[in-house]
Amino acid sequence: MEALRQDDPRRFGRFTALARFDEGASAVRYVARDLASGESALITAARPELAAVPVFSRRFQAEARTAERLAGGWVAPPLDPGDTAETPADEAEPLWTAAGYVPALPLAEAISIAGPLPERALRILGAGIAEILSRVHAAGSVLQGLAPGTVLLAADGPRLTAFGPLGAAASAEARPGGQLSVRLGYLTPEQIEGKEVSAASDLFVLGLLLAYAATGTTPFTEGPAEEATRRIAEDEPELDAVPEELRELIANCLAKDPDQRPTAGTVAAELALEGAAGLARGGWLPEPLAAAVADQEARVLALEVPEEGEATAEAGEADAPPAPEDARPADPRTLREPEGVSEAPEPEGVRTAREPEGVSEAPEPEDARPVDAPPVVTSGAPAAVESPVTPEPEDARPVDAPALRKPADVAAPSGGTDPGNGDIGEDRGTTRFLNTGPRPPQNDRPTTQLALPHELTAPRAPDALPAAPSTQPAAPLALPAAPVAPQQPGHTHGGPAPYPAAALPAGPAGPGGPGGGPMVSLPLPPAPAPAPDPAASRRTLLTIAAAAVGGLIVGGGSVAALGSGGTAEATDDKPAPKPRRTLPGQAPEPRWIYAHPASESSPLTTALWQDKLLVVTSESQASAVDLRTGKRLWQRADGAKGQAALAAGADLVFVASPTEFLWLSPKNGKVVHRVRYTEAFEDLPGLTVGRLAGSSGPVIWFTGSHTVVEKAPKPKKGKKKGKDKEVVEAYFFAYDIVQRKELWRTSVPAGRDPGTPAYRVVAERSADVLVRQDAASLTAAEVKKAKGKGSVRSFDQKTGKLLWTKQYGAASLEAATTGDEDGTLYAAVGQDLQAFEADSTKPLWRVEGSEDSWFGTPLIAGPLIHTTERSRLVGAVERESGRLVWRRSTEVPGTGPTPSLTLSGSEKTLIAADAVQVTVFAAADGERLWKFQDIGSADPKGETVRASYRALAFGETVVVQRDRSFYAFPVA
Repeated sequence: MEALRQDDPRRFGRFTALARFDEGASAVRYVARDLASGESALITAARPELAAVPVFSRRFQAEARTAERLAGGWVAPPLDPGDTAETPADEAEPLWTAAGYVPALPLAEAISIAGPLPERALRILGAGIAEILSRVHAAGSVLQGLAPGTVLLAADGPRLTAFGPLGAAASAEARPGGQLSVRLGYLTPEQIEGKEVSAASDLFVLGLLLAYAATGTTPFTEGPAEEATRRIAEDEPELDAVPEELRELIANCLAKDPDQRPTAGTVAAELALEGAAGLARGGWLPEPLAAAVADQEARVLALEVPEEGEATAEAGEADAPPAPEDARPADPRTLREPEGVSEAPEPEGVRTAREPEGVSEAPEPEDARPVDAPPVVTSGAPAAVESPVTPEPEDARPVDAPALRKPADVAAPSGGTDPGNGDIGEDRGTTRFLNTGPRPPQNDRPTTQLALPHELTAPRAPDALPAAPSTQPAAPLALPAAPVAPQQPGHTHGGPAPYPAAALPAGPAGPGGPGGGPMVSLPLPPAPAPAPDPAASRRTLLTIAAAAVGGLIVGGGSVAALGSGGTAEATDDKPAPKPRRTLPGQAPEPRWIYAHPASESSPLTTALWQDKLLVVTSESQASAVDLRTGKRLWQRADGAKGQAALAAGADLVFVASPTEFLWLSPKNGKVVHRVRYTEAFEDLPGLTVGRLAGSSGPVIWFTGSHTVVEKAPKPKKGKKKGKDKEVVEAYFFAYDIVQRKELWRTSVPAGRDPGTPAYRVVAERSADVLVRQDAASLTAAEVKKAKGKGSVRSFDQKTGKLLWTKQYGAASLEAATTGDEDGTLYAAVGQDLQAFEADSTKPLWRVEGSEDSWFGTPLIAGPLIHTTERSRLVGAVERESGRLVWRRSTEVPGTGPTPSLTLSGSEKTLIAADAVQVTVFAAADGERLWKFQDIGSADPKGETVRASYRALAFGETVVVQRDRSFYAFPVA
């Protein structure tokens, strides 16, 4: 951290900036505080010169939405920015996001303090990042956000702070005409070959990151500078300094063939089968880093609000002088270190890389800070007025993210087409996932280069805006006219070791001229290869793609083909890859994936019918999906807003809608029978049916209510007649859905307005059913009478007569409760789980829970009861004695709602689903088998998915649902 500079913003919505945390190519991060609540935040503020570029603004928003979708675990959740001050009319509104502040060190800084990380810390670091990648890849997306500066090390585990190419950019430069030049920090073999990135590309970069964290250097540094790209594309990485236990895994991540790299789930499982959070318990950072994190936390707590306009000496010292112009010769084709270079200022607390003897010490090279960013452009450049303008597709115009502030609209230049530069007249700056828009063409001579701390770049155009300043400037470079044998500088643990610089191809117009090809930042889908340029040889930088015309694109490869809106097709005709190893902890491949159409409302209920259909109801209809194939079979508008589907005999699907009972054909959804409530319950006009309380075979139980008018009593002589009153009458029903007839009803107390009580059957016995009312539907008078204790009612199975109402120990109104056929109830009491005799309320046994937690609804399975706790612990106890059999964590960080439990058809597998992930255990001994996460919609303008996971099991399959996405996984 460093003090605020004179021109730094002081306010971000409800937050006041306290200090600079760090800065990147595209944004500066600040530690800020809400002075009213004391809440600390990490503000990411786009550089003003970049925020004014529309393509940058839209891309920034897209990455902010990705961060929102990934929030939780190792991604800090976004914070409400609050009200913002009005921005003067002549100024653009700042573009920024706010996330929760967690004391942490950037990976590069941590290496500079303590050197390479030990094996256990490497495992936790890699597993945490792989867990994030697995969530991204599950939705068919690619992250492209990994770099030493985007990964933070906190006391409880790693944190990721970049969610796309902008966040991980090595350089970013605004240029005239609304153009943007951005370059990534790391390259992969497929990018060097001009191919599209895929999920496997993220794994290659993860391998580079882990190799750096393990050694303090990069694995492709040796050899002539001009062959740097060839070594990445062809040579084996040098991993001798990597701990032996991790060497094979990192080598697999760095495989040249993307198909041979492991998946993110495989990496996470092999590094930490119990999960990164589990392995990190008790501390994971080396002592110097733990002390540095604690020191940072103390410094942040001690920070005071700077006075407005205050300019500190520290800020002045942090502004390092730029490299002198005479150190940048006109011919930038080769690289060597100059002699007698004066020492540049070094920010306090940062070590520097040692240069060869005889060369003055220069500041630490930064992986994302090349000198003179190359003039590769993304823009919608102006063209002749008569040129047709291609309209921007709707999917490229994302809405504002909640925790984001967008600058005032900047007039975008008209986008005419220009066959000379490949411009298609659009300014599309959003991330494109899957098939969300046209594929832009490539430039005629796109090239790329490695992210070098000391980097060789083409000269900037005279009218170009300056690149964002670097906190730690590179030493001035002298570039001779001819290649020389590269020197191999020594390297201390101050940042990623520099790759040797590679030579730029000299085009017809000389270095940096039109024939030389600009540097690019981001790989785009490959276009037809241009005619070979005789000036560019194998030893020069290899072509990738242009980031110029269509903004920034992420996706493709093995995930899905990017196209112009058509169906993604497999275009790779290479031989099938070798099957990957199946490791414990890796989620199996789903049998099928079903996506509920975005044009329809989100699912309300889901249910399995006869192990053949997945029946989904929504606001607009009911629909059915074939459980064998994952294909939708039919949809029926009559079933709109229906409750969970049930089997009505062997050949009908029963659905309860708000106004009627429906019996649908499982083949085509046609309505076979229809019973309207007004007809079935004629004596209860205006009956409102509540949610189903439970079912057993053909019998369903539910509550309902209707309003009646009570006549005022006849007044006494000389008195006025009172007013008639409307009174709600409520009932508890039993109904046979095969015979389509009411079995019984019994009057019960009305619930909270609108009057229908919400019941849940907690146990069914031969003589009675035990029912509990949801606390939210109790009237105020009932709550007061209960005195904080919940109760259970017993109703006769045959007649519906209320037999008794009992309370159990100190079980509260909201306590999770269930029971078995033997007459035992299991209820959460405080932070413990307790068993009671249902009829006598006698306590039987107690299982202690974890501190500051409570139990959720347990699941009965033969001789065991499976338990779930708010502290994310799942377990099993013996029904008879309460003896603990096993207890395991889902490894989801923090606390939250208790995971919901589901057993597979064989009862051998236990599935725990919560808001963050699905964790699968062996039911008998609690062995953690695998985890699954999904970030929902990959559309940058799509809604943020906040729905919890749900699991439905049948046979040897579990269907995992999160909002609109359904995955069918094989289970034992």
